[in-house]
Amino acid sequence: MTDLNGKFFWYELMTSDPEGAIRFYSDVVGWTTEPFGEDLQGDTYHVISASAGEMGGIMAIPAPLKDHGMRPWWGGYIGSADVDADAKRLTEAGGSMKRAPEDIPGVGRFAVMGDPGGAIFMLLKGEGPGEMQAAPAMANGHVGWHELYSGDFDKDLAFYTSQFGWGKGEAMDMGPMGSYQLFSMSGATEFNEMAGGMMARPTEMPMPLWLFYFVVPDIDEAVERVKAGGGTVLNGPMEVPGGAWIIQGSDPQGAMFALVGMRNG
Repeated sequence: MTDLNGKFFWYELMTSDPEGAIRFYSDVVGWTTEPFGEDLQGDTYHVISASAGEMGGIMAIPAPLKDHGMRPWWGGYIGSADVDADAKRLTEAGGSMKRAPEDIPGVGRFAVMGDPGGAIFMLLKGEGPGEMQAAPAMANGHVGWHELYSGDFDKDLAFYTSQFGWGKGEAMDMGPMGSYQLFSMSGATEFNEMAGGMMARPTEMPMPLWLFYFVVPDIDEAVERVKAGGGTVLNGPMEVPGGAWIIQGSDPQGAMFALVGMRNG
């Protein structure tokens, strides 16, 4: 059994067209989906499965959020042993509570939070005894890298490391763009334990956000599928340390996502 407390473990797409998004990501990333009852607004919730099991969901943007201008968006859930206590603690540490703790029948208890710089994440404690297992590193279809475009780099780095026990790895100099701070979610500082990176939000990024990199077996084949499916490649392919290649893109509905994989050609 994996201890998910303080770690991203579930990834959720809120979109204007769930069926269209399912078709796109199933082709690009290789996911399968299965309906799982209804969300809090009565729409069908689709559970995503990748090579090592369930890892997220796809749902329609709830009407109240759509009415307030919410656009398609990927969000991540961090495991919590006590959502109410953690939401209070994180707020006192400089975060913000966007939606107070609430039960999802048959699923668990969650809250919507913001970090000091304004990026959104969720807390979740499942009702079950913790059946989910962490996927092996770079398992196809799962999240292989987590990237924060921070609204307040120093405060956000201190927030996540102090409140969740994340470890700081190397800080890579990116010149005018500042530092790219590697982090682990296990508390480790070794390079092979790194789970993501944080950087100051570039000016072209409209808001602070978390970006999730889905693992694909061949980055060039995935790029062609993105284009054929109506998505847009915003940046890349670009090689990163370790020999993998990445792209950032937007899906046909406008949600930003990223891919990581090898170049096999």
